Amino acid sequence: MAEEVPQGRKTIASRGIPSSESLYFPPYNGSETRRFQDNSETPTRNLWSAEEVLNFVFPRKYQERYHDVAIKFLALLMGKSQLGGNELASFVGENKISKATFYNRVLPRLRRVGMIKIERETVVALESKRKFRPMRITLSKTFGNYLMKIGDSWLAVVDESRSKQ
Repeated sequence: MAEEVPQGRKTIASRGIPSSESLYFPPYNGSETRRFQDNSETPTRNLWSAEEVLNFVFPRKYQERYHDVAIKFLALLMGKSQLGGNELASFVGENKISKATFYNRVLPRLRRVGMIKIERETVVALESKRKFRPMRITLSKTFGNYLMKIGDSWLAVVDESRSKQ
C-alpha cells in the first residue's frame, strides 16, 4: 500500500531504478540476443557464451568499458577458478584498468548479481599481531539460480493461466 503524502507537501519525482541495481533486457527477438526458443515457445538447446550473458549485466551498447573489463576478468577467473588479492592487483595493472572502474563498478556489480562470490579470511600475523583479511574470489551459481527461479515461477503462472482456459 502506498504511503500518503500530506497535502501541500512536495515530493521528489521518482527517477526509476538505479542502473547499478538493474539488468538490461534487449528485445527477445532483436539482434542483440541469439534465438533461444522456437515458434511454439519451446527453448532451444543452444547455450549463450559468458560474453553474451554478461551483456545482460553490463550492456555493451551502454557500458562498453565495464563490459570489456568484466569479460577479461571472468575469462581469467574461469581459467583459474579462484583468485586472490595479489592476482587481482596484477590483473588490473597488466590490463591498464582504472582501479576505480574495477573495484568500485565491475567487481561489486558482479558480486551483487551473484556471478562471483567474494570471501575474506581474517589472519593475524604472529610477529606484529596485525590483522589482515585476504580476499578469495570464485565463480558463483547464484546468478543462474536466481534467474531460473524467476523464469520457472513465470512459466508456472503462464501454464496455470493456460490450463484454466
